[in-house]
Amino acid sequence: MNHYQILCTFQGNGAIDVYKKQPNTQLSFDDFNQPVGLTMNPENRWVKKAELIPWIDLEEQYASIFQSKTGNIAKSFRMAFGALLIQKEYGYSDEETVLQIQENPYLQFFVGMPGYQEDKPFDASTMVHFRKRLTAEMLNEVNEIILDFHEEEKEEQDDDDSNDDGDSSNKGTLMLDATCAPSYIKYPQDIGLLNDARLHAEKIIDEVCKENNIKKPRTYRRRARKDYLSIAKRKKKSKKIIRKAIRKQLSYVTRDVRYIKEMQKSGIELNEKQTRNFDIIERILEQQQYMYDNKIHRVPERIVSFHQSYLRPIVRGKVKAPTEFGAKLDMSESDGFVRIERLSFDAFNESEDLIPVIKRYRERTGYYPERVLVDQIYRTRDNRNFCKKYHIRLSGPKLGRPKKDDRVDKTIEYKDNRDRIQVERDFSLAKRCHGLGMIRTRLAETTFSTIALAIVSLNLSKIQRNFLRALFDRNFRSFFRASSI
Repeated sequence: MNHYQILCTFQGNGAIDVYKKQPNTQLSFDDFNQPVGLTMNPENRWVKKAELIPWIDLEEQYASIFQSKTGNIAKSFRMAFGALLIQKEYGYSDEETVLQIQENPYLQFFVGMPGYQEDKPFDASTMVHFRKRLTAEMLNEVNEIILDFHEEEKEEQDDDDSNDDGDSSNKGTLMLDATCAPSYIKYPQDIGLLNDARLHAEKIIDEVCKENNIKKPRTYRRRARKDYLSIAKRKKKSKKIIRKAIRKQLSYVTRDVRYIKEMQKSGIELNEKQTRNFDIIERILEQQQYMYDNKIHRVPERIVSFHQSYLRPIVRGKVKAPTEFGAKLDMSESDGFVRIERLSFDAFNESEDLIPVIKRYRERTGYYPERVLVDQIYRTRDNRNFCKKYHIRLSGPKLGRPKKDDRVDKTIEYKDNRDRIQVERDFSLAKRCHGLGMIRTRLAETTFSTIALAIVSLNLSKIQRNFLRALFDRNFRSFFRASSI
């Protein structure tokens, strides 16, 4: 699966629903019909967060993906995006998200409802359609629109970056780092993958035989299950025992695959789901047979989950989990906000992204960054030469023999390492508070959407925190001046 860049536009995705533009998407708090007997607080955080989002601009972009003239009336962008943000904020399930919106008038205001209603705003299954419709490309564009909306406010604030020089053509600091968003799957084992492949192959055989009224072939499923449980329940497994168990499961799966191919040769056609599962079964069998014959444990494009065959092992070298199973993303930070620069299920070399990210930074701001803070993997010769050409200071030690008096260089290196910790904080915050630490979606496209939504939620929380901090500072200065008088 190819990676993508964030410089995308809203494109039609074949949606069959008709979109009806909502006239009051930028609903104000005074226009909201509050529940009887309850006075809502206009300083509520969800009310304030709704004011920080340019709903009208986003609604116009969202309407462009609907090309059909017939079908059901689709929900507004504020309803779809707001519901996904609420789910991301609290980590709710789809059913719980709908119930919370039904019971909370502040959440109903946030998703753009005209007033408090006791009925469910939509069914829980609609959350799946929201995730499919709001693709990762669209959410990355939403992230850019929200950041551009607050760009003027950021320019009015005092610039605390001491590295910015008014006489220099380069301004600002760009940080770049990669991480993995692990998916919620059981730890992959060869024997477990073969057992899953065998079970699905037997299911295909049963369904085909029942639909075509033919006799089932002998699959030895009871013996196969007994052999699998005998190794799965063992506390201590030697290499010899594991290899023997894998050989048995390989023989069971090979037999089932042969039966299915014979059925196909006789003229029996598999449906779409059966064809997709059978393709995964054949790939697992081919990979496991290759590793068994060559006595190795690595193979290109290795499948680690039957139900999420798009996942790949990502080796990160961390102490807690040296290998993670999920999507790898390259994330940049500038002016305190983060962007996804590259996202893929395959392991990639993040050093290839440095030059394109710097170029996009220049397209976005009009100038190159003064310094780029990265770790060692980004400091290739090509990247160093590019940064030297455009007078960009790349963090880290210089090539060659160190100077005798390198006290200044060590001071700069220490400051760069200290400032680069911010991107690690963003990774931690996104994983702990915005759902990036465990992706529970099952489809490839919804997994990408969930990751992109976590970044949007992270930036919105930063914007809201900056807004509250600026409001507190203004109130504090006003109180201080009044008390001094």
